[in-house]
Formats: sequence, C-alpha cells, structure tokens
Amino acid sequence: MISFDLRCANGHTFEGWFKDGASFEEQKKRNLIACPICNNKDIEKVPTTFGILSKSSGSREEWATEVQANFFRQFVAFVEKNFEDVGPRFASEALKMHYGVTEKRNIRGSSTEEEEKMLKKEGIKFYKIPIPRFDSCDS
Repeated sequence: MISFDLRCANGHTFEGWFKDGASFEEQKKRNLIACPICNNKDIEKVPTTFGILSKSSGSREEWATEVQANFFRQFVAFVEKNFEDVGPRFASEALKMHYGVTEKRNIRGSSTEEEEKMLKKEGIKFYKIPIPRFDSCDS
C-alpha cells in the first residue's frame, strides 16, 4: 500500500491509500476518486508534507467536522430532492400506499409515537431519520 496526498480542483487536500501508483492512475482515469469534502473528481497528486499535529491545533477535528457536515448536507439534499414531504400525514399516506389506495412513492414526514406503533403492527417498514437544518452553517 502507498499513501498519496491529493488535492481537488477546489483546493481541498486529503490523503488516499492505493495498492501502487498505477492503481491511483487507473482509479483517477475511471473517476473513482472524489474529494471527501466537496465530492470534486478533478484530483491531482501533490507533494507530501511532513508535520507534527499538536493536540491543541484541532485541525484534524476541524477537518473531520467539515467532512461530516458535508456528508449530512449531501444526505439532506438527496432526501429533500427524492422524497415527497407529506408533513404530519406520513402515517396516513404510508397506509394508503400499503393497501394500494395510492401509488407507491418515496415519502418523508412526521408521525406520532402511536402512529408509528400502528404502522409497525400493519407491517409497514419505515425509518426514523432526524434531518438537521444547516441554515445557520451555510455561507
């Protein structure tokens, strides 16, 4: 295994591990390498720098926080784009789809604890996913 320092076209630097240099080139050619911060696939190798990270610098934690926030932003955007928001009618819409009253589709919304118990009893599978709001984080 070999480690390369990589940089995307947006200037984010990150590390990638590959079997060898040819493996990096082959994966880059197939657009399989993406920046973990912005998902940009225009990637280049950059000279490796050596440094010592002190506990007080926090740069690794800041980087990890940025990567996590980016992941959740992408996740939220996917859900908002691909799932119809039915608001508090989630349980009733799920029941309608389950019994063939309406066409099946991706939905999102809210439900009470009692509604969730009823949906489970009816054999309807659903996932509770808290969706964070990033309004205050966006620039």
